[in-house]
Amino acid sequence: MAMEKDLNPNSPRIRKLRENSYPNTPTSRMSNNNNQRDNHYQNIPNSPRDYNYTPSSPTARFRHRRRSNEIPAEVNRCNVSKVSNLLLGDKNKYKSMWIRTCSSLWMLGGVLFIIYMGHLYIWAMVVVIQIFMARELFFLLRRAHEERRLPGFRLLNWHFFFTAMLFVYGRILQQQLVNTVSTDRFIYKLVSGLIKYQMVICYFLYIAGFMWFILTLKTKMYKYQFGQYAWTHMILIVVFTQSSFTVANIFEGIFWFLLPAALIAMNDVAAYFFGFYFGKTPLIKLSPKKTWEGFIGASVATTISAFFFANILGQFQWLTCPRKDLSTGWLYCDPGPLFRPEYYPLPSWIVPFFPWKEISILPVQWHAFSLGLFASVIAPFGGFFASGFKRAFKIKDFGDSIPGHGGFTDRMDCQMVMAVFAYIYIQSFIVHQDYSVQTILDQISRSLGHEEQKMLYLKLGDILRPKLQGE
Repeated sequence: MAMEKDLNPNSPRIRKLRENSYPNTPTSRMSNNNNQRDNHYQNIPNSPRDYNYTPSSPTARFRHRRRSNEIPAEVNRCNVSKVSNLLLGDKNKYKSMWIRTCSSLWMLGGVLFIIYMGHLYIWAMVVVIQIFMARELFFLLRRAHEERRLPGFRLLNWHFFFTAMLFVYGRILQQQLVNTVSTDRFIYKLVSGLIKYQMVICYFLYIAGFMWFILTLKTKMYKYQFGQYAWTHMILIVVFTQSSFTVANIFEGIFWFLLPAALIAMNDVAAYFFGFYFGKTPLIKLSPKKTWEGFIGASVATTISAFFFANILGQFQWLTCPRKDLSTGWLYCDPGPLFRPEYYPLPSWIVPFFPWKEISILPVQWHAFSLGLFASVIAPFGGFFASGFKRAFKIKDFGDSIPGHGGFTDRMDCQMVMAVFAYIYIQSFIVHQDYSVQTILDQISRSLGHEEQKMLYLKLGDILRPKLQGE
């Protein structure tokens, strides 16, 4: 009772304490303010104005006082955001660099071994990377609760994946496949028929998947299922667009696969170390650890490295010769004009300082400048896009397949942009769209029968005879 009497706002004791606490404030205005506070807290249980509340212990009546070693939340958040933008502020940076370096060396050794094995093995490596990328992206929007209600729905995604793989690689590698089986006429006819109707086969495989999807639609699951359907097709576009161009570059010569891929790796490593030791100015908000110092330093280093690295790769026929079939044998070919050295005399004022009077430069090295510039300036925006994509889904990495690097998709973000550019550049400025006499004769011998070849011979004679007589 004494407690309730003392806590009554209209009691003489409380009124006197109020007047002593606010000696310069009119009583009427003070009363109005107290009434407003009373009305605000009257519906909140166990609040400071709940006068029916009895504290369970004496200490419950006192407010918590901030200790001297406590930091305000807003100040703490501000400092954390500033420190997190600087790579040098990370306490585990050296451990992270060690793990990343070991993983990079392991991957480098594996890739070099596969390159030594040849074109077919590199293609197999690209297919494996595709599967891992698709798996990581399929898992990104997966919901366990909905998946349990849709048995077999994940299998449908892989049906579309392998149908797209059959279509893309069937179109790209059909000539190599024909050249591989050309020795046996029966197998050649069989493979030629499959290639002829390959588009029809792929179309009906897709239609089968489309009908499968429609038949599995369930009530209250439409939005999730159609979202997964659209997501699957976007994955197919992203994965197979870059990989198809990559495979096409491989069969033009391993050089055109290895150089662009290596330039992306060089730029990534250079940006990491330049940013690690010199980075202070943030580059883009999507990727807080990227700095202007790392970006500019990596651009210069990559462009210069491209010029000299192209000269090293251009010395090996195994890398420069195109593969016309799907065999794994060693390649020998006449190097094209791009891989024949051209000699340039040194200026007279430099000659006394060097033991040679001229230098040799492969013409392909000038093209390497363009590839290096693109790899260092444009291709990193593929990584920025991936960073924004991950932020949208609130994830750090697409996967954890590669220690220190994340998933395969994290490593292929810039490679996707670079592979498309390399293919377009090669087809526009490198490869000449012409047919040799030997290529035409090989096609005639494989495609035409004996009577058809004889008829072709007579027709060519009728066409060429007047021209030869006129000479």
